[in-house]
Amino acid sequence: MITPENFDKEYVDTVEEHQIDKFVLDEFIRQIHRYIKAMHGTKTFMDDFTSHLRALPFDDCQKAVTAYIDMNRKVLDGLDLKIVLARAICNYCDTFQYMLEMMRDKRKLIYYYQRMKRSYIRFHKVIEENGKYGIADCDGNVILQPQYDFVRTCFALVDNVSGIQVIAEKGGHVGIVLADGHDTVLVPFEYDNISLRNEPPYFEGEKNGKKTLLRF
Repeated sequence: MITPENFDKEYVDTVEEHQIDKFVLDEFIRQIHRYIKAMHGTKTFMDDFTSHLRALPFDDCQKAVTAYIDMNRKVLDGLDLKIVLARAICNYCDTFQYMLEMMRDKRKLIYYYQRMKRSYIRFHKVIEENGKYGIADCDGNVILQPQYDFVRTCFALVDNVSGIQVIAEKGGHVGIVLADGHDTVLVPFEYDNISLRNEPPYFEGEKNGKKTLLRF
């Protein structure tokens, strides 16, 4: 309950909160755009991909960006989250004096910094059960059943926000599955090894000494 005594400590302006959330999201989309460029994506591709993100409703866009960061953690390399927040605050403030007041308010800065991290820095993890491996999302929900002898999550390689692609071993053979809660098989378990490439198609399978580029 907010009282006159705790007003400065507890009160949050919902309009301000919404607008800063929006500008924080814009900053992360800009960072993804830069990351795609660093991964040698074309300008047309970069523009189309980030335009797709911006066309989503706010909540869906935030979830897509969070998932993208989870699958491409190198997006965060060299990114100072304090700068992300500072830019968002600058975009929100309509006067220089107001911006200074916000930047000097440590309680507010900590609040928005923690809010930003809770929203975007949410990573899946590998789980083990009876010597088999699977994957759980950041909330602990199992999105890939622990039934594999080996799992290796793959970064999204520029453009994929559909789910976590996983190179997995089962029954002595290697395939690719999607950590989508349904263990959707993208590449059958019939390869001796599957490796990543730096350009499309991004996966290369090896079977009986023969290598094949994998498309799905």
